[in-house]
Parts: sequence; C-alpha cells; structure tokens
Amino acid sequence: MPCVKRNGMRELLLGTVSGELAAAVSLAAAELVAIAVGPQASPVTAIGGTAIDATPVEVKNWAIRHFGTSDKLVLQLGIVATLALFAAVVGVLAAYHRPAGVAGVAVFGAVGAVAAVRRPVGLWTDAFPSLVGALAGAAVLWLLAGRIRGQGPSAADDAGSPSPGYRREVPPPVGVFDRRGFLMAASAAAAFSAVGGTVGRRLNSTNAAAVASRDSVKLPAPQSAAGRVPAGADLRIPGMQPFTTPNASFYRVDTALTVPQVDAGTWRLRIHGKGVTEPLEFTYQELLRRPLIERDITLTCVSNEVGGRYAGNARWIGVPLAALLKEAGVRPPSAGGPADQLVARSVDGMTLGSPVETVLDGRDAMLAVGMNGEPLPFTHGFPVRMIVPGLYGYVSACKWLTDLELTTFADFDAYWVRRSWSPQAPVKTSSRIDTPRPFASLKAGPVPVAGVAWAQHRGIDRTEVRIDGGAWQAARPATEDTADTWRQWSYLWDAKPGSHRIEVRATDRTGRTQTGERQGTVPDGSTGWHSVVVTVE
Repeated sequence: MPCVKRNGMRELLLGTVSGELAAAVSLAAAELVAIAVGPQASPVTAIGGTAIDATPVEVKNWAIRHFGTSDKLVLQLGIVATLALFAAVVGVLAAYHRPAGVAGVAVFGAVGAVAAVRRPVGLWTDAFPSLVGALAGAAVLWLLAGRIRGQGPSAADDAGSPSPGYRREVPPPVGVFDRRGFLMAASAAAAFSAVGGTVGRRLNSTNAAAVASRDSVKLPAPQSAAGRVPAGADLRIPGMQPFTTPNASFYRVDTALTVPQVDAGTWRLRIHGKGVTEPLEFTYQELLRRPLIERDITLTCVSNEVGGRYAGNARWIGVPLAALLKEAGVRPPSAGGPADQLVARSVDGMTLGSPVETVLDGRDAMLAVGMNGEPLPFTHGFPVRMIVPGLYGYVSACKWLTDLELTTFADFDAYWVRRSWSPQAPVKTSSRIDTPRPFASLKAGPVPVAGVAWAQHRGIDRTEVRIDGGAWQAARPATEDTADTWRQWSYLWDAKPGSHRIEVRATDRTGRTQTGERQGTVPDGSTGWHSVVVTVE
C-alpha cells in the first residue's frame, strides 16, 4: 500500500486554480457554441438578463444612479466575480472528491441553460452553449483534480512484458501530486480558454452582416424636413450641454447586456392586433421608400433623477407612425377603436406600451430610421426604433423594433408596468442647472447660471431661478426650436462671498409650474426643483 502524502494548503491552492481554469474553459466553449446559436445564448448574457429581470426596481434605480450607463458592465463584472468565487469552491471540492466538484459544474451549466431558454425570446437551442460549456468545464476539472491527488498505476500498466530497454512512464501512486501532468493539463486549459474566449467574444459581439447592412444604408431625403435650428436656440455657454446631443454622447438606458445587431436585409416589422382590418408587414427598404419626416425631438428616460443627465435632443428621420396605423385600419378609442394600447416589441423580447389615443393625436410619432443625419447607431436601435414626443422612453421609445400589436391596457402589461411603473407616462415639466456644477468654487461678481428645461409636446413658457430661498427671478430663455425639444435658459447672477444654494423651476405652455415636491422616479418620473450648492470666494 503506497504512502499517501497530504498537503492541505497545496490542495487548497491547486483546487482553486483547477476550478478557475475549468470555469474559464467552460465560458470559452460556451462562447464558441454561441457563435452558431446566437449571442443571446451566452451564459453571462443569459444569466445577466435574467438577473436584470428579477432585480427589484429600487436596486435598478440605485445602480443607474451610481453607475450610470456603465451599469451593465458592472453587472457583467459582478456575474464573472460570482462565477470565479463559485469556481474556486467547486475546484477545492473536486480536489478532495472529484464527483462532487463535477456536479457543481453541472449545476452552473443547468442554471445557464434554464436562464437562456426562459428569456423572452429564448429557444430550446439556446441551452446548448451552457450545456456544452458545462461538459467542457467538467472534463477539465476531472482531469486536473485527478492530477492533484494522483491516480496510481492501472491494471493495464502491469499487464504484459515490456521489451528490453523500454521504460514505461508510470503515473504517480494514489495521493501523490502529479506535477508534470497537472502543468500540462493546466497549460492546455489556459491556452484554450484564452484563444477560444477571445474568438468567441469577438465574433459574438459583431454581426458582420448587420454591420454591412447598416454601412450600405443611404437615408432618403425626408419629404417633410426639419427647419434649421433657430439662431439663439443654442446659447453656447461653457459648461452647458449643446442643443443637439451628438450620437456618441446620447444617453442609453435599456436592459440589453449585448447590443442587438440586426441585419436590415432580413428585418421585418409586423402590425397586427385588435381593430387592425389589414395586417401589415414591412421590410426595411419598404419603410425607406415611404414618405419620411425629419424632426428635432428631445427624449427623456423615466429613470432620470432631478437634475439628471438622461435626457438628450437629436434630429430624427422616420416614417410617420399614425399613417401606418391608419393604413392598417386602426382607429383611436375616441373614434370607436377597440384598442387603447399599442405594444411595441423589440428583437430581444422587450415590450413597451403606448396609448393609441396619444400616438394618433397628431404629434410627430414616428418609426425612426435615422439620427442626426446617419442611420440609427446599433446602440440606439438600428434598424428601426419608435419615438413618441411627450412620453417617457419606457412607454414609447422601443429600440430594435420588430412588432407592433394593438391591444388594451386591461389585457396586457408591458415589461416595465409588470415591475411597478405606471402604464401612462407623459413627460413631466422639468428643468436642470448645467452650470455652475455642484460644490463649485466661484469668484465673486457676475456668474452665468444656465441649463435646460423641457416639457415635450407642451413646450416651455418660462424658467426661473432663485438664490438661497429668495424670490424667484426670471431667467433669459433661449429661442425655442419646437415644443418637442428642450429649451436652454440663462441667468446672470451677481455672486457674493459665502455658501449659496441655487434653484431652478420651469413653467410649461399650459401654465403648469413644476412642483418643488420631491418624488423619486417610480412610478412615473421624478419631480422637484434641481439645486446646486456653490461657494463664492
């Protein structure tokens, strides 16, 4: 009976390394399989999407406040960190009991497979990447764990008579660390995970056909073009956001861990449901051949806190949505139509519900195909997204649009409504101070205070500023572009030494002044006056 050597610290360390390598191989194999199945089936993407769906609203808002548009990256890093911890535990377990460790890898594979299949647009084939990845990881862990404890010579090793001069490589006896075997297996696993993971992630993050289809798009001239932005609409005060937000700076808030890259050549839009007398289906090129409109429209996210940056203004080109719906036979409820909700569906399964009455009331609701003079960027919904001026994005601005269904609010709750948000969400009158920044140190004397205000589809009538709770003073308004865009404002303050609080409020064209009562973003948008505290020297 061979002497069994034990080294608890060594087995702990080698088990941890084995678990991490097995996890890396598992993810790399899954990414490679996802090339054929689809990037949505990647375990990190599938589990991350499920985590987003299950996260309470309060936690989501906390993540958006603290991480902004990096919230998805933080989530992915959190998933990988959790997996690394789980892999370490499983690896140590396998060092002492291989079947138990392999079972742990199987659990990870099952979780990933179930998460992928249960996504809104999940198919049974989406389980393959996680299952194949689990098999690969289990095999690697079994192999490495065997090298840690040694397997000893097998019966076959003792059979037969070797020829003279032949030297058989005999495995270490049971319980003895097979250093050479472990290093070889670990090196192979590390190489595969590095190469396979890099190739898989790169190919899954880029759809060559989709990129080529976008590159080939030449947007037609709109039949109804937007006018030039009026002189004086952009005050160009240092520290302010520009009147038109560049595409690269435009805010992005959605639940997609992997940005969908849709091939415009295969994309289709379907219009159907209650009150639709003529179901319609369009290709991308068919939409481009229709009369297009061009409009400046400010979008606002309902997750925008008081004074937040989740608002942006762009020049959009698109197909008038009302014309398409009327062509399908849709009537608003006020005209006897049976549907009061228009449900927009994204290629990733997201659903947003807009009031039919609002969409058909004459405003410039559109299916946008262009943004600031170019085809929609992938991050903003290429090939087609929906825009309804005056409504928060979560009930109107569906990106990567593929389906429009007429239904009722009583019959269907869209994604965010099922998560405690209001089904009706007109944009609230709001204003923001862009300069000076909070806690700025200023010099005494004239100080420009400036920012933006918005009340889409109602328009901003006036903006007021007050210092240290004093009387409200009228700010100088910038020239208005349209009622659907934000409006810049400025106020020249004679700053005196000391600490001061600056507040702003706006009044829209209906005569409604924004309330100073603070409310969070749930269920239908934040309220309150934005303020900054500064020090004047």
